Amino acid sequence: MKLKGVVLAGGLGSRLLPLTKVTNKHLLPVHDQPMIYYPIRSLVNAGIREILLVTGGNNAGDFLRLLGNGREFGLERLHYAYQEGEGGIAEALALAGPFADHSAVCVILGDNLIQGNIVEAARDFDADPTGALLMLKEVDKPERFGVARFEGDRLVDIIEKPKDPPSAHAVIGIYFYDHEVFEIIPQLEASERGELEITDVNNHYLRAGKLRWRQLEGWWTDAGTFTSLSRANRLVAEGGANRTDL
Repeated sequence: MKLKGVVLAGGLGSRLLPLTKVTNKHLLPVHDQPMIYYPIRSLVNAGIREILLVTGGNNAGDFLRLLGNGREFGLERLHYAYQEGEGGIAEALALAGPFADHSAVCVILGDNLIQGNIVEAARDFDADPTGALLMLKEVDKPERFGVARFEGDRLVDIIEKPKDPPSAHAVIGIYFYDHEVFEIIPQLEASERGELEITDVNNHYLRAGKLRWRQLEGWWTDAGTFTSLSRANRLVAEGGANRTDL
């Protein structure tokens, strides 16, 4: 597989204070493993063998001590990049440009856990690595996420954290992009939050007619709040994660 993987594990984790006062959010335990193990395993299970981990903050060195060269996961190589400050998901992804080296990438947020796998999506995009492909999932509180707006079965817009969500289909933190993404990001303007928004990247592909989407099977959760972290622990304890039978 030519597709490369990118795990975004930066940020300050302020919503999980005081737990994150002394460590990075993505190093917190989820059931019996560090949180960061789950997104890495999602990529590995999809057949990806070269991964870049983007992190930041004062505890970045802890990732190297924990993960080393990635051999424990069967990786050919595990790369690292450092994000200064909190400039948003798109800014963090921009750091992966030299690593991608004109290859397509599968990007996963470091606090995203899935029950099943993304094997079919990864194979499809690896076979036709053009444009972008998003994973969608129906969620209970879509207003927390980027939300898909449909006209019939056609995806027409993605709205970031809408007060009145047009659907329950959230854009979860798993994205596939061709190499053009690294040309799109420098064109973005910072949002009111002062960040480069990944939703703007996705809408750029959508307007160009280059965006595909798939529905994720099995449960999905992030783990960036106390509520979702508790849910992640419960889901993993009850039904595991990264199952291959879904």
